Amino acid sequence: MKFFTKSFICSCALVCAAVSMLSAPSVQAASSVSTVKVQVNDELIQFPEVQPFIDNAGTLQVPLRVLSEKLGYQVGWAKQENEIVVTLMNKQQTIQLTTDEKQAIVNSKKISLESSPTLYQGSTYVPLRFITETFGSPIEWNEANRIAIVNVDGKSHKPAWIAPPPAPAPKVAAAVIPSMSDQILQTANTFMGTPYVWGGTTPRGFDCSGFVRYLYEAKGIDLPRTAVQMYDEAGTRVMDLKAGDLVFFAAGSVNHVGIYLGNDQFISATTSRGVRVDSLASSYWGSRYVGAKRVI
Repeated sequence: MKFFTKSFICSCALVCAAVSMLSAPSVQAASSVSTVKVQVNDELIQFPEVQPFIDNAGTLQVPLRVLSEKLGYQVGWAKQENEIVVTLMNKQQTIQLTTDEKQAIVNSKKISLESSPTLYQGSTYVPLRFITETFGSPIEWNEANRIAIVNVDGKSHKPAWIAPPPAPAPKVAAAVIPSMSDQILQTANTFMGTPYVWGGTTPRGFDCSGFVRYLYEAKGIDLPRTAVQMYDEAGTRVMDLKAGDLVFFAAGSVNHVGIYLGNDQFISATTSRGVRVDSLASSYWGSRYVGAKRVI
């Protein structure tokens, strides 16, 4: 057998070091997570029954029969007591391996191995190092695609299989946070039907200014206590109404306040029916409407 040169030995050492750095499960617990691919020159090898894997020692284990046949060896085996003796033959050499023994017999000469062949899932596996130690073929480890490339022809080869890019993370819709106005209006609607109470400022009962002040105060906005004080002192007068604006009504002087909802509607605490929604376009409220203030 023709042994590899010093430069080839260094190359193999680097490959083995790279493989040994990978973490992996034990042989008994090998899984698809640890499965790798093997390539000979430019051809990706298909393993129809069992697959290569990395064991708990970080060693790449490959099914011997499929790989050896791809390299041009005839494979035979025989059971010897509790071990399996595997024989590989081609025109140049005969290799004999025994499971759990750290040596191979190459053309009647014993060659030491770093790791012994092992029987797993009914198939004989050998460490990746065996290929360089026994067949004299340099090996490259491509971590990005998890491929061991056996360069039988002595040339460097690119991976024949490229790992697909990771699936993009599912898009998560950004949380929609309601505006301050929307939050106030949503809360206001939860009090529909709350009874009117003169001077009321709690959910047990509201008057008109108590209702408005309660809702805005909950959002950190301080308003005067009465409707006329809100009209005179709070916010900015506006003509183009937006949801959340305060709308005021008068019978002689300002005596009612509500919150504009949009579409000519507003919500307020009325003396007749408690908290309810009315229209600015109605004959009753339309005739009493005096203006609006924006406080947000």
